[in-house]
Amino acid sequence: MAKWEEGWTALFQALEGLTDDQLADSVTIRGRSLSVHAALHRSLEHTSYHIGQIVYLAKSFRGQEWSYLSIPPGHV
Repeated sequence: MAKWEEGWTALFQALEGLTDDQLADSVTIRGRSLSVHAALHRSLEHTSYHIGQIVYLAKSFRGQEWSYLSIPPGHV
């Protein structure tokens, strides 16, 4: 978890320094030109996919001991 927190802290520190003009700059990812804003969105979308994988694995490992992260099934 320490590495996880370290990574997010580094990201947020880097984002704090970005200006609106820098968000409009272009970067190239896998041969495709994107604005920095679009590239950040793409990266966070990709990260959320992996978070889903981690949650899926954690849930399968914990089985009945799993604590839901939001509203459990059957509860409103």
